[in-house]
Amino acid sequence: MNKLAVFDCDGTLVDSQHNIVLCMNAAFDRAGLAPPPRAATKAIVGLSLIPAMQALVPDAPHDLHVQLAEDYKSAFQRMRGQGLVEEPLFEGIAEALDALEAEGWLLGVATGKSDRGLDLCLRHHGLRDHFVTLQTADRHPSKPHPSMIDLAMAEAGAAPETTVMIGDTSFDMAMGVAAGARSLGVSWGYHPVEELWAAGAYHVADHPDHLLEAMP
Repeated sequence: MNKLAVFDCDGTLVDSQHNIVLCMNAAFDRAGLAPPPRAATKAIVGLSLIPAMQALVPDAPHDLHVQLAEDYKSAFQRMRGQGLVEEPLFEGIAEALDALEAEGWLLGVATGKSDRGLDLCLRHHGLRDHFVTLQTADRHPSKPHPSMIDLAMAEAGAAPETTVMIGDTSFDMAMGVAAGARSLGVSWGYHPVEELWAAGAYHVADHPDHLLEAMP
């Protein structure tokens, strides 16, 4: 079986919290609601949009959750059209991907982004060709459901025991556990380290340089 390293995107490969917070605030403003605190928005990064809205305003009706999700997507599309989207790579990520590939790891992505958003992000940074499998919220239930990892393993010819989920949120860690894979947390993203451990991380890396040595 092939060895497969599946990366989350937002908060793991790229630092996109600026975009996420601005678009979330715009969606809530359009609905006439007070924007959630920045910490609350960071806490739902990784979820698909409707589950994210359900977490932020749990007492609101489903129609409002759907409308907030649509308004968030519209805000993001406007920002991208105006050239305002900022998704810088975390320092050391490109080198870490090269190092993993050199050691025989196949690479994948499992993200709450859309297909289009992920493709634009990876191509912008010249990373698209690193990845043999890309799984997004367009085709799967929200994390922590294991569907994304299940399909990534099938496409890459990997098994749970040869797969590692790498991410910055408790949702990533729980998804890896649910799929029977190992979950490797990273501390440079959006969830506190203690939440990564509690969700099933076997290790938490403090810098992309440490990823290869932390792989099983």
